[in-house]
Amino acid sequence: MRKVSTIAPEWWDYTTLDEEILKDAYKLNEREILKLSRPGFVIKFYDTLESFYLAEAMEYINCWRQSTSDDPSGICGPVGPTEQLPIVAQVINEMQIDVSNGHFWAMDEWYLDGKEVPDTHPLSFTRTDLELCFNRIDKKLRMPDENLHFLTSNNIKEFSELFKQVKCLIMQGGQGEVKHWAFNDPLKRIGKYKDFPPEPQEYRNFKARVVELHPLTIIQNARTSGRGAIFKVPIKAITVGPFETWKSEKVSIWHPGTHDNQFGIRLTSYMISKRIVDSAVPMSLLADHPNVQFNFYRPAIGTCEPEMH
Repeated sequence: MRKVSTIAPEWWDYTTLDEEILKDAYKLNEREILKLSRPGFVIKFYDTLESFYLAEAMEYINCWRQSTSDDPSGICGPVGPTEQLPIVAQVINEMQIDVSNGHFWAMDEWYLDGKEVPDTHPLSFTRTDLELCFNRIDKKLRMPDENLHFLTSNNIKEFSELFKQVKCLIMQGGQGEVKHWAFNDPLKRIGKYKDFPPEPQEYRNFKARVVELHPLTIIQNARTSGRGAIFKVPIKAITVGPFETWKSEKVSIWHPGTHDNQFGIRLTSYMISKRIVDSAVPMSLLADHPNVQFNFYRPAIGTCEPEMH
Protein backbone atom coordinates (compact mmCIF):
# COMPACT_ATOMS: atom_id res chain seq x y z
CA MET A 1 0.00 0.00 0.00
CA ARG A 2 1.23 3.50 -0.80
CA LYS A 3 2.02 6.19 1.73
CA VAL A 4 -0.78 8.21 3.29
CA SER A 5 -0.95 11.86 2.23
CA THR A 6 0.54 14.35 4.65
CA ILE A 7 -1.91 16.97 3.32
CA ALA A 8 -5.25 15.16 3.21
CA PRO A 9 -5.14 11.53 4.39
CA GLU A 10 -8.40 10.63 2.65
CA TRP A 11 -7.01 11.68 -0.75
CA TRP A 12 -4.26 10.87 -3.19
CA ASP A 13 -1.70 13.58 -3.96
CA TYR A 14 1.99 14.13 -4.61
CA THR A 15 2.99 13.50 -1.00
CA THR A 16 2.21 9.81 -1.56
CA LEU A 17 5.00 9.47 -4.15
CA ASP A 18 8.29 7.67 -3.60
CA GLU A 19 10.41 10.11 -1.62
CA GLU A 20 13.32 9.76 -4.06
CA ILE A 21 11.20 11.40 -6.78
CA LEU A 22 10.43 14.30 -4.46
CA LYS A 23 14.08 14.69 -3.51
CA ASP A 24 15.29 14.63 -7.13
CA ALA A 25 12.80 17.35 -8.07
CA TYR A 26 13.56 19.43 -4.99
CA LYS A 27 17.24 19.90 -5.82
CA LEU A 28 16.82 21.05 -9.45
CA ASN A 29 18.26 24.47 -10.24
CA GLU A 30 17.16 26.80 -13.03
CA ARG A 31 19.71 25.53 -15.53
CA GLU A 32 18.76 21.91 -14.84
CA ILE A 33 15.05 22.67 -15.28
CA LEU A 34 15.70 24.08 -18.75
CA LYS A 35 17.61 20.92 -19.64
CA LEU A 36 14.56 18.79 -18.89
CA SER A 37 13.26 19.58 -22.38
CA ARG A 38 13.07 16.51 -24.62
CA PRO A 39 11.27 15.59 -27.86
CA GLY A 40 7.58 16.15 -27.17
CA PHE A 41 8.24 18.28 -24.07
CA VAL A 42 9.57 21.83 -24.44
CA ILE A 43 10.43 24.22 -21.61
CA LYS A 44 10.58 27.96 -22.31
CA PHE A 45 11.65 30.81 -20.03
CA TYR A 46 10.45 34.43 -20.12
CA ASP A 47 12.38 37.16 -18.32
CA THR A 48 9.51 39.63 -17.87
CA LEU A 49 5.81 39.27 -17.08
CA GLU A 50 5.06 41.46 -20.09
CA SER A 51 6.71 39.00 -22.48
CA PHE A 52 5.22 36.05 -20.59
CA TYR A 53 1.59 37.15 -20.81
CA LEU A 54 1.94 38.50 -24.36
CA ALA A 55 3.21 35.11 -25.50
CA GLU A 56 0.30 33.43 -23.75
CA ALA A 57 -2.15 35.83 -25.38
CA MET A 58 -0.67 35.22 -28.82
CA GLU A 59 -1.52 31.52 -28.54
CA TYR A 60 -5.19 32.49 -28.56
CA ILE A 61 -4.84 34.75 -31.55
CA ASN A 62 -2.67 32.39 -33.59
CA CYS A 63 -5.13 29.55 -33.06
CA TRP A 64 -8.09 31.69 -34.12
CA ARG A 65 -6.29 33.04 -37.20
CA GLN A 66 -5.91 29.47 -38.49
CA SER A 67 -9.63 28.77 -38.25
CA THR A 68 -11.87 28.92 -41.32
CA SER A 69 -15.54 28.18 -41.81
CA ASP A 70 -14.61 24.96 -43.65
CA ASP A 71 -11.87 23.93 -41.24
CA PRO A 72 -12.74 25.34 -37.81
CA SER A 73 -10.22 25.38 -34.99
CA GLY A 74 -9.70 27.00 -31.63
CA ILE A 75 -8.16 26.98 -28.19
CA CYS A 76 -9.25 25.69 -24.79
CA GLY A 77 -8.28 28.21 -22.14
CA PRO A 78 -8.16 28.61 -18.37
CA VAL A 79 -9.14 31.12 -15.76
CA GLY A 80 -5.89 31.06 -13.83
CA PRO A 81 -3.91 32.77 -15.11
CA THR A 82 -6.17 35.54 -16.39
CA GLU A 83 -3.68 38.33 -17.11
CA GLN A 84 -3.43 37.24 -20.75
CA LEU A 85 -7.14 37.78 -21.44
CA PRO A 86 -7.25 41.60 -21.76
CA ILE A 87 -4.10 41.43 -23.89
CA VAL A 88 -5.87 39.09 -26.32
CA ALA A 89 -8.64 41.63 -26.83
CA GLN A 90 -6.25 44.58 -27.06
CA VAL A 91 -4.05 42.99 -29.73
CA ILE A 92 -7.05 41.90 -31.80
CA ASN A 93 -8.56 45.39 -31.69
CA GLU A 94 -5.30 47.26 -32.31
CA MET A 95 -4.27 45.03 -35.22
CA GLN A 96 -7.84 44.66 -36.53
CA ILE A 97 -7.51 40.86 -36.64
CA ASP A 98 -10.63 39.02 -37.78
CA VAL A 99 -11.15 36.06 -35.43
CA SER A 100 -14.79 35.49 -36.33
CA ASN A 101 -14.18 31.87 -37.36
CA GLY A 102 -12.35 30.98 -34.16
CA HIS A 103 -13.64 28.73 -31.38
CA PHE A 104 -13.02 28.86 -27.65
CA TRP A 105 -13.59 26.21 -25.00
CA ALA A 106 -13.63 27.37 -21.38
CA MET A 107 -11.93 24.51 -19.61
CA ASP A 108 -13.90 24.52 -16.34
CA GLU A 109 -16.49 26.13 -14.12
CA TRP A 110 -17.52 25.99 -10.47
CA TYR A 111 -20.39 23.63 -9.58
CA LEU A 112 -22.76 24.49 -6.73
CA ASP A 113 -26.22 23.26 -5.70
CA GLY A 114 -26.42 20.75 -8.53
CA LYS A 115 -25.42 23.00 -11.42
CA GLU A 116 -22.79 25.41 -12.68
CA VAL A 117 -22.58 28.69 -10.81
CA PRO A 118 -24.37 31.56 -12.58
CA ASP A 119 -22.36 34.31 -14.22
CA THR A 120 -23.44 36.56 -11.35
CA HIS A 121 -21.35 34.50 -8.92
CA PRO A 122 -18.21 36.43 -7.88
CA LEU A 123 -15.97 33.46 -8.81
CA SER A 124 -17.68 32.68 -12.15
CA PHE A 125 -15.16 31.67 -14.79
CA THR A 126 -17.67 32.38 -17.56
CA ARG A 127 -18.10 35.96 -16.44
CA THR A 128 -14.34 36.34 -16.10
CA ASP A 129 -13.71 35.19 -19.68
CA LEU A 130 -16.41 37.47 -21.02
CA GLU A 131 -15.53 40.57 -19.02
CA LEU A 132 -11.76 40.34 -19.40
CA CYS A 133 -11.65 39.21 -23.02
CA PHE A 134 -14.60 38.53 -25.28
CA ASN A 135 -16.78 41.51 -24.37
CA ARG A 136 -13.77 43.75 -25.07
CA ILE A 137 -13.24 42.53 -28.64
CA ASP A 138 -14.69 44.69 -31.40
CA LYS A 139 -17.97 43.03 -32.44
CA LYS A 140 -17.05 43.11 -36.11
CA LEU A 141 -13.89 41.09 -35.37
CA ARG A 142 -15.18 38.70 -32.68
CA MET A 143 -16.48 35.18 -33.12
CA PRO A 144 -20.24 34.68 -32.62
CA ASP A 145 -21.52 33.53 -29.24
CA GLU A 146 -22.16 30.02 -30.59
CA ASN A 147 -18.40 29.63 -31.02
CA LEU A 148 -17.84 30.21 -27.30
CA HIS A 149 -18.24 26.93 -25.45
CA PHE A 150 -18.79 27.18 -21.70
CA LEU A 151 -19.33 24.08 -19.57
CA THR A 152 -22.72 23.70 -17.91
CA SER A 153 -24.39 20.85 -16.08
CA ASN A 154 -26.58 20.26 -19.16
CA ASN A 155 -24.01 20.31 -21.98
CA ILE A 156 -21.13 18.14 -20.75
CA LYS A 157 -21.59 15.46 -23.43
CA GLU A 158 -21.97 18.01 -26.24
CA PHE A 159 -18.95 19.94 -24.96
CA SER A 160 -16.85 16.78 -25.15
CA GLU A 161 -18.14 15.79 -28.58
CA LEU A 162 -17.16 19.17 -30.00
CA PHE A 163 -13.50 18.20 -29.68
CA LYS A 164 -14.15 15.67 -32.45
CA GLN A 165 -15.84 18.25 -34.69
CA VAL A 166 -13.56 21.27 -34.23
CA LYS A 167 -9.76 21.08 -33.98
CA CYS A 168 -8.45 22.17 -30.61
CA LEU A 169 -5.02 23.40 -31.62
CA ILE A 170 -3.94 24.20 -28.06
CA MET A 171 -5.22 23.33 -24.63
CA GLN A 172 -3.80 26.02 -22.43
CA GLY A 173 -3.67 25.94 -18.66
CA GLY A 174 -2.04 26.77 -15.41
CA GLN A 175 -0.91 24.36 -12.70
CA GLY A 176 -2.60 24.20 -9.34
CA GLU A 177 -0.90 23.37 -6.06
CA VAL A 178 -2.27 19.84 -6.23
CA LYS A 179 -0.56 19.52 -9.67
CA HIS A 180 -3.71 19.63 -11.77
CA TRP A 181 -4.57 21.23 -15.08
CA ALA A 182 -8.16 22.43 -15.29
CA PHE A 183 -9.76 20.67 -12.29
CA ASN A 184 -8.28 17.26 -12.96
CA ASP A 185 -7.46 16.65 -9.31
CA PRO A 186 -6.22 13.46 -7.66
CA LEU A 187 -9.03 11.22 -6.44
CA LYS A 188 -10.19 10.22 -2.98
CA ARG A 189 -8.84 7.05 -1.38
CA ILE A 190 -12.13 5.19 -1.41
CA GLY A 191 -13.51 2.04 -3.03
CA LYS A 192 -11.18 0.48 -5.54
CA TYR A 193 -8.79 3.43 -5.13
CA LYS A 194 -8.29 2.95 -1.39
CA ASP A 195 -4.82 1.38 -1.67
CA PHE A 196 -3.66 2.66 -5.06
CA PRO A 197 -4.64 5.63 -7.25
CA PRO A 198 -6.18 4.97 -10.68
CA GLU A 199 -3.89 3.50 -13.30
CA PRO A 200 -2.71 6.27 -15.67
CA GLN A 201 -4.62 4.82 -18.64
CA GLU A 202 -7.84 4.73 -16.61
CA TYR A 203 -7.40 8.36 -15.52
CA ARG A 204 -6.61 9.39 -19.09
CA ASN A 205 -10.02 8.10 -20.19
CA PHE A 206 -11.88 10.47 -17.86
CA LYS A 207 -14.01 12.84 -19.93
CA ALA A 208 -15.46 16.25 -19.08
CA ARG A 209 -17.32 15.71 -15.82
CA VAL A 210 -18.34 17.02 -12.41
CA VAL A 211 -15.55 16.50 -9.88
CA GLU A 212 -15.06 16.82 -6.14
CA LEU A 213 -12.05 19.00 -5.42
CA HIS A 214 -9.01 18.09 -3.37
CA PRO A 215 -8.75 20.20 -0.18
CA LEU A 216 -5.52 21.73 -1.45
CA THR A 217 -7.34 23.02 -4.54
CA ILE A 218 -9.98 24.67 -2.37
CA ILE A 219 -7.32 26.28 -0.19
CA GLN A 220 -5.39 27.49 -3.24
CA ASN A 221 -8.43 29.10 -4.81
CA ALA A 222 -9.36 30.73 -1.54
CA ARG A 223 -5.84 32.17 -1.48
CA THR A 224 -5.68 33.32 -5.10
CA SER A 225 -9.29 34.40 -5.68
CA GLY A 226 -11.17 34.50 -2.39
CA ARG A 227 -8.86 36.49 -0.12
CA GLY A 228 -8.63 33.45 2.11
CA ALA A 229 -12.37 32.92 2.63
CA ILE A 230 -12.40 29.13 2.20
CA PHE A 231 -16.13 28.89 3.01
CA LYS A 232 -16.84 30.95 -0.13
CA VAL A 233 -15.12 28.51 -2.51
CA PRO A 234 -17.26 25.68 -3.98
CA ILE A 235 -16.03 22.14 -3.31
CA LYS A 236 -17.04 20.84 -6.74
CA ALA A 237 -16.47 21.91 -10.34
CA ILE A 238 -17.18 20.91 -13.94
CA THR A 239 -13.98 20.32 -15.85
CA VAL A 240 -12.57 19.31 -19.19
CA GLY A 241 -10.94 15.89 -18.86
CA PRO A 242 -7.82 14.09 -20.02
CA PHE A 243 -9.92 12.53 -22.80
CA GLU A 244 -10.48 15.94 -24.39
CA THR A 245 -6.91 16.99 -23.60
CA TRP A 246 -5.60 14.18 -25.77
CA LYS A 247 -7.84 15.45 -28.59
CA SER A 248 -5.85 18.69 -28.50
CA GLU A 249 -2.82 19.01 -30.76
CA LYS A 250 -0.76 20.76 -28.10
CA VAL A 251 -0.89 21.33 -24.34
CA SER A 252 0.61 24.63 -23.18
CA ILE A 253 1.02 25.20 -19.43
CA TRP A 254 1.88 28.64 -18.01
CA HIS A 255 3.79 29.02 -14.73
CA PRO A 256 3.85 32.66 -13.52
CA GLY A 257 4.67 31.57 -9.97
CA THR A 258 1.35 32.53 -8.39
CA HIS A 259 -0.78 29.38 -8.58
CA ASP A 260 1.80 26.76 -7.70
CA ASN A 261 5.13 27.10 -5.95
CA GLN A 262 8.84 26.55 -6.60
CA PHE A 263 8.72 22.90 -5.64
CA GLY A 264 5.55 22.13 -7.58
CA ILE A 265 6.84 23.44 -10.89
CA ARG A 266 10.02 21.41 -10.42
CA LEU A 267 8.14 18.22 -9.59
CA THR A 268 5.88 18.15 -12.65
CA SER A 269 8.67 19.27 -14.98
CA TYR A 270 10.85 16.45 -13.67
CA MET A 271 8.13 13.79 -13.87
CA ILE A 272 7.06 14.72 -17.39
CA SER A 273 10.65 14.90 -18.61
CA LYS A 274 11.54 11.51 -17.09
CA ARG A 275 8.18 9.97 -18.09
CA ILE A 276 7.25 9.20 -14.50
CA VAL A 277 3.47 8.90 -14.76
CA ASP A 278 1.30 8.67 -11.64
CA SER A 279 -2.33 9.75 -11.30
CA ALA A 280 -1.64 11.04 -7.77
CA VAL A 281 0.10 13.81 -9.71
CA PRO A 282 -2.37 14.39 -12.57
CA MET A 283 -0.08 16.78 -14.43
CA SER A 284 2.45 13.94 -14.79
CA LEU A 285 0.07 12.18 -17.18
CA LEU A 286 1.07 14.76 -19.79
CA ALA A 287 4.33 12.82 -20.11
CA ASP A 288 2.42 10.63 -22.56
CA HIS A 289 1.02 13.51 -24.66
CA PRO A 290 3.04 14.03 -27.86
CA ASN A 291 3.26 17.84 -27.68
CA VAL A 292 3.57 19.61 -24.32
CA GLN A 293 5.14 22.98 -23.55
CA PHE A 294 5.87 24.42 -20.10
CA ASN A 295 6.26 28.21 -20.00
CA PHE A 296 8.04 29.74 -17.01
CA TYR A 297 8.37 33.27 -15.73
CA ARG A 298 12.06 32.94 -14.95
CA PRO A 299 12.18 35.10 -11.76
CA ALA A 300 9.48 32.88 -10.19
CA ILE A 301 11.56 29.69 -10.49
CA GLY A 302 13.63 30.60 -7.46
CA THR A 303 14.92 27.90 -5.17
CA CYS A 304 13.42 25.32 -2.85
CA GLU A 305 15.84 26.06 -0.04
CA PRO A 306 14.00 26.91 3.20
CA GLU A 307 14.00 30.58 4.18
CA MET A 308 12.42 32.14 7.22
CA HIS A 309 10.64 35.50 6.93
